Amino acid sequence: MSDALLSISDLQVEYRGSTGTTVAVDGVSLEVRAGETVALVGESGSGKSTLAHAVIGLLNGGVITGGSVDFDGQRLDQANKHALQAIRGARIGLVPQDPGTALNPVLRIGDQVAEVLRIHGRADRRTAHIEAVRILTEAGLDRPETRARQYPQDLSGGQRQRVLIGIALACAPELVIADEPTSALDVTVQRRILDHLASRTAESGSSVLLITHDLAVAAERSDRIVVMQHGRVVETGDTAEVLGNPQHEYTRRLIAAAPSLVTELPPRPELADRTPLLSVNGLRKVFSIGHGVSLTAVSDVSFEVARGETLAVVGESGSGKSTTARIAARLEQADAGVVTFDGREVGGLRGAKLREFRRRVQVVYQNPYVSLNPKLSIARIIAEPLQAFGIGDRKSRRETVAELLDQVALPAAYLDRRPAELSGGQRQRVAIARALALRPDLLVLDEPVSALDVSVQAQILDLLEHLQTELNLAYLFISHDLAVVRRLADRVAVMRQGVIVETATTAALFDNPVHEYTRELLAAVPRAGAADAAAADAPALLTPLERTA
Repeated sequence: MSDALLSISDLQVEYRGSTGTTVAVDGVSLEVRAGETVALVGESGSGKSTLAHAVIGLLNGGVITGGSVDFDGQRLDQANKHALQAIRGARIGLVPQDPGTALNPVLRIGDQVAEVLRIHGRADRRTAHIEAVRILTEAGLDRPETRARQYPQDLSGGQRQRVLIGIALACAPELVIADEPTSALDVTVQRRILDHLASRTAESGSSVLLITHDLAVAAERSDRIVVMQHGRVVETGDTAEVLGNPQHEYTRRLIAAAPSLVTELPPRPELADRTPLLSVNGLRKVFSIGHGVSLTAVSDVSFEVARGETLAVVGESGSGKSTTARIAARLEQADAGVVTFDGREVGGLRGAKLREFRRRVQVVYQNPYVSLNPKLSIARIIAEPLQAFGIGDRKSRRETVAELLDQVALPAAYLDRRPAELSGGQRQRVAIARALALRPDLLVLDEPVSALDVSVQAQILDLLEHLQTELNLAYLFISHDLAVVRRLADRVAVMRQGVIVETATTAALFDNPVHEYTRELLAAVPRAGAADAAAADAPALLTPLERTA
C-alpha cells in the first residue's frame, strides 16, 4: 500500500551452522503504516525477534535468503552497512528485549543516552547530558540526575529497560521496533511507557512495531495484530477482530493461556491450618549506592505465610520486594527486624541448624537461562542439592532425580541433556525440580514466570498449583504481574518504596482495594476483558490514544 512506512514481503531468514540450516522466518509479509501500532505476537522460536532484527540489519549469524524489506521507499535488505547505521537510532529505534546485556557495563547511563544524540547530530557534548537527563525523566526513572551518573549494574532490570526505551526514543524516530519492551516492568511503569510510545506516535506520526507475548497489552495498544508460529504468519487483522473472533487454532490457544485475558478464575482452596510457617517482623535494609548516597530498600516490613499458602508480594521495580524475599530466605542480612521460620528465629542460625533451614527453604529465580549451570547435565543440576547435603548414593540420587523430573512433567530422556538443549519453560521446570529435591516446606519464587511465553507460563502456573496441593508447599511469590498474582495467590502484600501499604486476600484486594497506590496498580493493568470489549466496540481498539488519554 502507498501509505506503508514499513513493508515486508515474502521474507525468508535462515541460520546456517555445522548441524544444518534452520529457517527462522519463512515467507513472512506484513506492513506497518504511518502512525499505527502493529503488534507481533507468538511464542519463543516463532521468529518475531528475528524478523525485527532483519529489518534493521542486526541479524547475528542469520542470512536473508529471500523477499524484501522496504522502509519509506528504501530497500533495507539491500542497504550497505553505512546506510543502515544512519537509519538505526535516527529513523528506526529499537528497544531490545534483554536489559541485562544491551547496555555497556563500563559506561555511565547518562553517557550511553547522550551517545546516540551525538552520533546522529541531535546534541553537542555540552547539551547532550542535559538532554540525557530529560530523556531519562520521560522514560519514567526516579531521580534521573542520580541515575545518569550510575552504571547499568547499579539499576534494577526494570530501570535498565526504561533506559533502553529512552535511548530508542531519543531521536524521535519514525518507526520504533519494541521487542518485548515492558516484560520486565511493573504495570504502572508499563502503562507510562506505553502511554509515552502512543503519545509520540500521535505527535510525530511515527509508527510502532510492538513485539509482545502479552495479549492484553496487544489488545489495548495495537491497531492490528500479526500472529506468528514456527516462522510463519498464521493470522493477521484488526485487533478487535483477531482477539474477538480468532480463526486459527494457535491464536485461540494463545488467548486461552493468557492470564490477563481470563475474566473468571476458580476459587482457591481454604487453608485448614493458618499457623504461620514464615513470619517477618519489622525488616529494614539500607544500601549504599555511592557518592555518600544511601537507599532504604526495605522499611519496617512485616507479614506471615502459612503452610500451604501463597503470599504474593507485588510492587514496582525498586519497591524492595526482591530484597525482602532474599532476607526471608537468608540470602541477605537485614539491618533490623526478625525473620522466624517454623517458630525459630533465622538470623541467629549457624552450622547444622542453618543447613536445616537451607534445606527447608528453597529459591526459584526469575531467569531460567542464567540460573542453571550450562556445563552440567540436567541430572547433575537437579542432583546438586542432594549431593551437597549428603543424601543417598549415586544410584539412589539418580532415581530421585528421575522422580523429580517426572514430578515437573519432563521426560526421563532429558536427564543427560544440557540446559542449552531445553526451551525456557523446560529450564524453569528443571529449576523447580532442583528446588524440590530437598523436600522443602517453603519456595521463594522470584518472578518465576515473567521470562516465559504465555502458554508456557500457564503450564508452569498449573504445575505450581498442582505441586502445592500435592506437597502442601508454602509459596512466597514475588511478581510485578498482577494477572499472574490473581491466578495463583491466596493473599497479596503490596509494596511501595520499601513499605507494605496494603495486605489483603486476593479477592478482596482486586475487588475492593483500600490504598490509593493499590488502586493505581490495578487501574494500570491492561483490561482483562479487552478482547470482549473489542468485539462489542471496535473503535475502542482502533484508536489506542483514546484509550490511554
